[in-house]
Amino acid sequence: MTLQEYDYVQERPSKLAASSLLLALTMKNLGGWTPTLEYYSGYCAQDLHPLVKRLNFLLTYQPCDKLKAVRTKYSHRVFFEVAKMTPMDMMKLEEKLKS
Repeated sequence: MTLQEYDYVQERPSKLAASSLLLALTMKNLGGWTPTLEYYSGYCAQDLHPLVKRLNFLLTYQPCDKLKAVRTKYSHRVFFEVAKMTPMDMMKLEEKLKS
């Protein structure tokens, strides 16, 4: 979804991927950012928090009618309907990221 948003152009692809993974782990209650993830990604969790919050915000607003291909694709059963997942409440996300 970030490919369609100009605000994310300045972000490194590796940082976007790491932040997306941290957001997914947090949304699904699968744990946090481990030392192994930090070692192999090169990012500590605190460096990713601002981008994780922006990504969660990106999930909250309604998509433009012209740019719905990605959301439609990932709403399909083959991709486990991940586009249909509800984003986290920003306050809950803040709490989980701090812990």
